[in-house]
Amino acid sequence: MKYYFKTCIEMPKMQLRLCLTIVMAFFFGCAKNSGNELQLPDPLEAGWKGEAVCEVLEENEKVRVLQCTFPPGVGHERHYHPEHFGYTLAGSNFRIKDTTGVREVNVPSGYSFYNEKIEWHEVLNIGTDTAVFLIMEPK
Repeated sequence: MKYYFKTCIEMPKMQLRLCLTIVMAFFFGCAKNSGNELQLPDPLEAGWKGEAVCEVLEENEKVRVLQCTFPPGVGHERHYHPEHFGYTLAGSNFRIKDTTGVREVNVPSGYSFYNEKIEWHEVLNIGTDTAVFLIMEPK
């Protein structure tokens, strides 16, 4: 990191602020959009290796309901979540990477969860079963 700061310092003053902003965003994850969320896809936009993993089951003025399916070896690229409630239709074992680190968890069928938001996470189904989740987002 010292190298990048030195490179910025050696730049003309007009470019210095931009360079330091880019370096800080890269190393500390400071690049945010006006909604104060990382500039990442939401769960519907995010996929896995170019393929969609979620589909819209219902969307209206009050709620969006997604069904997300993860066969073994399939994950969900880094994305954010707005407020949501989730329900596991079919569980499996996952490797989850987020702001707290990396962990492996067993998500059983019938498990439910609620989050005010998730800044970012990425998941990978490391189990032997296809997992299916319902994600309900109030609007």
